[in-house]
Amino acid sequence: MVDPATARRVRLLGLDVDGVLTDNGVYIGAIGGQTIELKKFDIQDGLGLAVCRSIGLEVVWVSGRASPATTVRAEELGIEMVQDSSARKLPLIERMLARRNLEWNQMAFVGDDLADVPVFRRVGLPIAVANAVAEVKALAAHVTIARGGAGAVREAIEALLGARGEWDEGVRRFLKERDPDGEPVTR
Repeated sequence: MVDPATARRVRLLGLDVDGVLTDNGVYIGAIGGQTIELKKFDIQDGLGLAVCRSIGLEVVWVSGRASPATTVRAEELGIEMVQDSSARKLPLIERMLARRNLEWNQMAFVGDDLADVPVFRRVGLPIAVANAVAEVKALAAHVTIARGGAGAVREAIEALLGARGEWDEGVRRFLKERDPDGEPVTR
């Protein structure tokens, strides 16, 4: 369970990509001499991100691996993404926080692997997915039941917004944008 006081401090949700937004699989092949890369993203994670953004919580993807497939999905969802092939996420996040005048304790981050450990040591709300390595889980304030690429991001968002008391409002706003005449829906 996510601590409500910690959740209320969060102004930015950061997400690792491979193993969190995806199932950790990378499908690489060639078509007509061109190398292609494919990844599988969970659609319910994407809708969870839309609910998150509907209440004004900023979202950013942070990846230690440049990937055209990730870029396409982030653009499709309208989410800022930063990639660094050196897998050094701290400098990327420090710049993002400085641009937004935010402190580390105002960020939640969902991760799964060793490259996320330095971030987990600094953020206010570290969240590990079920398939995270032991070192990441040991630093996590919350561990999802779902695996990365299989609804873990949606689950993390529901836990975060639920702890803030904002999940139902986020759903209401999300649905209102798509069906202005619809009746409110709650759990």
